[in-house]
Amino acid sequence: MPKVRKLQERRGWAWSLAVMVVKPVLVAFTRRDWTDGEKIPARGGCVVAVNHISHVDPLTLAHLLYDHGRLVRYLAKDALFRVPLVGAVCRDSGQIPVTRLSTDASKAYDAAVAAVERGECIGVYPEGTITRDPDGWPMRGKTGAARIALSTGCPVIPIGQWGAQEVLPAYTARPHVVPPRTVHYKVGDPVPLDDLRGQPQTQAVLREATDRIMAAVTALVEDLRGEQSPTERFDPRSAGVRQIGNYRKQARKRGRG
Repeated sequence: MPKVRKLQERRGWAWSLAVMVVKPVLVAFTRRDWTDGEKIPARGGCVVAVNHISHVDPLTLAHLLYDHGRLVRYLAKDALFRVPLVGAVCRDSGQIPVTRLSTDASKAYDAAVAAVERGECIGVYPEGTITRDPDGWPMRGKTGAARIALSTGCPVIPIGQWGAQEVLPAYTARPHVVPPRTVHYKVGDPVPLDDLRGQPQTQAVLREATDRIMAAVTALVEDLRGEQSPTERFDPRSAGVRQIGNYRKQARKRGRG
């Protein structure tokens, strides 16, 4: 059984509802293989950086963090906040709206920095979307997690995951829960960024910090999969793949055009 740590934070009604409704579903229909969860800080502001492989993994990651005493605040696409009930849950649970591929995304950065300074745990998918890598490996990361960490001095905790894509394959609506699939998580040591703190946040500094974060996450995924990742991380932009939305559906449309 995974070790658990008692929650110290106030939950609010949305988190209480999730614990009553969502957690029992995850317990019933998934198996959990959690490694080194004690490396998640018990308190204080932090960023957890995780690879993204399924629409269900925000729930499975929240389960991991909750059972290790933390409530996660995600940078979530702003459209969710306009959905009845879902928006209310997002707001009460402290999620942070972000308008992707927009100048308004800076507002999400400011809100994330403020949350870290309040001692909260921010969950970031540095890839910005579900991986487009053909074999599911972590892609080239965006600089948001690095910017938050370098601005606040908080630790970045890398987490690798594998298996959620078997529970709910990317861009599908039908979960596979019989038999229950295993979701694997491995938590790493804080990413070494001390030599970059205090430096001007140039693109070179942010890219170096981001590459370190993605290297740490990828190494954990390699451990979980027992495989070697590609020597060069997949970059959707250079590959001509759209960065948001169902890229597979978009590719099929282009093929029929």
